[in-house]
Amino acid sequence: MSLPRMQPSDGVAWITGASSGIGEAVALELARRGWTVAITARRLDQLEDLARRAEGLPGRIVAHAGDVTETDSMKAVIDGIESVQGPIALAFLNAGIAPNSKGVLDIEAFERTLAVNLVGVARGLSAVLERMALRGRGQIAVNASVAGYGGLPGGSAYGVSKAALIHLCETLKFTCDKRGVRLQIVNPGWVDTPLTRTKSFSMPLIMSQEEAARRIVDGFARGGFEIAFPRRLAWLLKLLNLLPYPAYFWIIDKAARRGGAKVL
Repeated sequence: MSLPRMQPSDGVAWITGASSGIGEAVALELARRGWTVAITARRLDQLEDLARRAEGLPGRIVAHAGDVTETDSMKAVIDGIESVQGPIALAFLNAGIAPNSKGVLDIEAFERTLAVNLVGVARGLSAVLERMALRGRGQIAVNASVAGYGGLPGGSAYGVSKAALIHLCETLKFTCDKRGVRLQIVNPGWVDTPLTRTKSFSMPLIMSQEEAARRIVDGFARGGFEIAFPRRLAWLLKLLNLLPYPAYFWIIDKAARRGGAKVL
């Protein structure tokens, strides 16, 4: 079966976690390419501000407030979007957090991170996939991270959530293929966003959120399962994870200490 690469004429795009960072930049990039983009986050005022900034672009942005940690909220958001804007053809499930942890393993931060980054994404994925599967057509992308490839110092909760998203999408791809839904995983390296600006360690090959958005939207159009960038960083981390554990831990520990990462 040939999987679709959805176009603006097929319906609307939906982005979660769109009030800032990568979600905000992807929404603007899609609007530049003619999409009607429905954006979701908890803060309606920030969403409406982004919608105003898109005025004059070939496409448009419309705000639909919702909370990815609430199942009923996600279903209501999708109902609202499709009843007013039309069918969701492209979904980018992007909502995520990376709180600073305290101690060796901060359980509160761990639970909060997984509630948003993993369970929250799964809620949106479940709801929109059900609609697309019934139509036999659609495209979904999940924002994970190269941090999900393997264990990195100081990133237990965030890394676990992103690794789980990669595994989830790998697992669901078989079902999605059979239902005519293209499923993609987005694995960025470091991107200059409000989230990364709270961190103090070195971030090699960091790029602007606008450049990241262009690469992501290009990936939507190109198809393929994984959208990973920058390629040098993604392939390096993939190769490191092929090494025996003693070599992997030695290299990562040396690199982390040199870059100023927090090793508890």
